[in-house]
Amino acid sequence: MDLHTRIHDSFIAQGFLQTLGASLDHVTPGEITISVPLGPKLTQQQGFSHGGVAFSIADSAAGYAALTLIEPPDDVVTSDMTIHYLSPGLGERLIARGTVLRPGRRMLVTQCDVFALRNGNEHHIARLTGTMVRVTPR
Repeated sequence: MDLHTRIHDSFIAQGFLQTLGASLDHVTPGEITISVPLGPKLTQQQGFSHGGVAFSIADSAAGYAALTLIEPPDDVVTSDMTIHYLSPGLGERLIARGTVLRPGRRMLVTQCDVFALRNGNEHHIARLTGTMVRVTPR
């Protein structure tokens, strides 16, 4: 199975990402882009995108970026994540670009930048860093 198919098949099996309406926009070794359309059901009380939406797609983009560097049948799980919100998420879409900073044998250090697409311009709204751990499926 090729890399794009492997990541795509895993992505569509994630019910939560499907609930958000997320899409898998870019797959290459060590890099993933996931986006989600913004609407009233994904906002908080002030009308900004809910921080949980940004965190969720950033965690997934970082995790999938790590998975692109792992040979099947192994997978990854999140061990640790930190997110810094830089500005409110206002716009039509959130875009999460995950990358691998250090691909260790057991642990992979990742990061993800999240942007809000507003009127055709991207605004950097968050940066997430984290650690993914290689696991063997049961």
